[in-house]
Amino acid sequence: MQYGIAFTPLVPTLVLWLALAAIAVIAALLLLGRSRGAAVRVAALALIALAIANPSFTREDREPLSSVAVVVIDKSPSQNFGDRTKQTEQAREALVSELKKIKGLEVRVVEAGQADGETDGTHLFSALTSTLSDVPVDRVAGAFLITDGRVHDIPANAAALGFQAPVHALITGRKDERDRRIAISAAPRFGIVGQTQTITYRLDDQGVSGEHAKVVVRRDGEVINERTVASGETVKVDIDIKHAGPNIVEIEASPLDNELTLVNNRAVVAIDGVRDKLRVLLVSGEPHSGERTWRNLLKSDPSVDLVHFTILRPPEKQDGTPINELSLIAFPTRELFQQKINEFQLIIFDRYARQGVLPIAYFDNIARYVRNGGAVLVSAGPDYASTTSIWRTPLDSVLPAEPVGVTEKPFYAHLSDAGKRHPVTRGLEGSAFEPPHWSRFFRTVDTRNASTPPVMTGADGEPLLLLARYGEGRVALLLSDQIWLWARGYEGGGPHLDLLRRTSHWLMKQPDLDEEALRLQVHGKDLVVQRQTMADTVAPVTVTSPSGATREMTLTAGDPGIWRATIPAGELGLWQATDGTLKALINVGPTNPKEFSEVTSTPDMLKPLVQATGGDAQRVADGSGVELPRIVPVRSSGVFHGDGWMGVRMRDASVVKGVGVLPVFAGLIGLLLLLGAFAATWLREGR
Repeated sequence: MQYGIAFTPLVPTLVLWLALAAIAVIAALLLLGRSRGAAVRVAALALIALAIANPSFTREDREPLSSVAVVVIDKSPSQNFGDRTKQTEQAREALVSELKKIKGLEVRVVEAGQADGETDGTHLFSALTSTLSDVPVDRVAGAFLITDGRVHDIPANAAALGFQAPVHALITGRKDERDRRIAISAAPRFGIVGQTQTITYRLDDQGVSGEHAKVVVRRDGEVINERTVASGETVKVDIDIKHAGPNIVEIEASPLDNELTLVNNRAVVAIDGVRDKLRVLLVSGEPHSGERTWRNLLKSDPSVDLVHFTILRPPEKQDGTPINELSLIAFPTRELFQQKINEFQLIIFDRYARQGVLPIAYFDNIARYVRNGGAVLVSAGPDYASTTSIWRTPLDSVLPAEPVGVTEKPFYAHLSDAGKRHPVTRGLEGSAFEPPHWSRFFRTVDTRNASTPPVMTGADGEPLLLLARYGEGRVALLLSDQIWLWARGYEGGGPHLDLLRRTSHWLMKQPDLDEEALRLQVHGKDLVVQRQTMADTVAPVTVTSPSGATREMTLTAGDPGIWRATIPAGELGLWQATDGTLKALINVGPTNPKEFSEVTSTPDMLKPLVQATGGDAQRVADGSGVELPRIVPVRSSGVFHGDGWMGVRMRDASVVKGVGVLPVFAGLIGLLLLLGAFAATWLREGR
């Protein structure tokens, strides 16, 4: 309960001050002039002024408010290293217990810094600000941070906290921790296929110096570089971009003795390979209605550098036309099929039969080119089943089916069971209907002894499109020369662009079209594990998070040939997945996440701020276990820590529950005071 005096003037404030001034002047004149009864007159005037000011005696009933202390628990991934999780829980239990023993102190506990797949680093002070958002600054007693000291949202100064109370840091971890990491200094995002790109990395050792590590660099799982690197050394490594799409580069350092974690010993860079120009050799044989289909398709793609030769007249056909009127240049067979054959990413034979232009030895070169990683597409017509078929050359060793004849009958092309799963043909527009929503073909080449199941079938279920692998290369065999009907819009046409482009890109090893693949993709806040397969079942996939936690995922079937599973992408950094055969990696967020860039515990990052607030930063663990300083209440001080203790600032905040008011000049009391003053003046004048 508190007592006081309050004034509620009966006149405006200006009038009151003028009256007081006038009374002061009159009183001065009376006193200086030694007028008779001056003291009594001055007292009467003062009572009149006091009555105008209307004083009141007040009584306030107040209820004291508790002071508020906040305990912020660091739950970031780095807190899982070593014994930090155990130390944190023990420190939390002991600290909260001690704080609750202090009378008049409200304790709030908040967990912060959890990995969410978006925030880079540990943010504790934003959680502290949010927790105190409904607390007046005159009730804040202080804050305690239980953390490893690696905090990334530390305010620039104590004033930025928004309150005047101590902040203390209780540091988990050991003083002698050591750790090694690979830090990416510079890495390209894109690279031209066939060229090299340079990655710059640094070996960082914390807690030790003068150490050396064996660093292995892998591209798509293949070791391309090994060397010994000293602590703090910056190294550049050249990476050959072998294919289009992601080229996954892993840089891994050997472990450091007794290091804190192996999570950051490896860094991954994904370089997207981009083809500068796809060199395609198109050889057209006997002229036919769809001869320009392939040419138009390839010429419309700006990324394709097309070399096209058309055999207008075979050597045995003589009609008297001079050679110089049939060709601008001689067909450079030796240059194309012997000297520069490996410069092409794809060779297409469009209704080509042996016509004496290409010697048999060159077909052997083409077969060798396929086995060494090249690609051949044969768009076949009756030529493939003739006595001059390219099957009857050394090229037969890499062609997926032997011709036996030609069937002339209308039919709709259908996707086979394999075709419904294969990325080249899966989901072709119009394939979901029966009959498919595309035009018919009228001729197909009959084959036998197919080396691979067809992805599309023709008349009587016979193979129409075969895709096969030989050695390092790939071959596609299209057993009809009438795909031009789709291109010309006959009976509504068909998805010729999608089919031919996908086939060409599969032949040129576009990773997105691989039949067997394991991929990791980020969709929003989720990580999607996707398995592309031609099989009926898939094995479980083990997913490893950036912090090293593993989880076995059972994938569920989606579209034909696609199996998926989804988990929250709750951490920034390198995610890994494997089914025992295939492996996938993806980096979520920045290349060098702050959470794993420096993982050794330290009080040094927080000390400048906490000491500016009067607090302190101390480790909670010694050789024997967790030991906390004493927590004591402090009423008035600028320093809230000492030898073996930490303090909280206790506040005297309160809330008014009731008010009593007694006006001095109201009623009989005021009347008696004024009348007494006038009576005293009258008596003094009457003497």
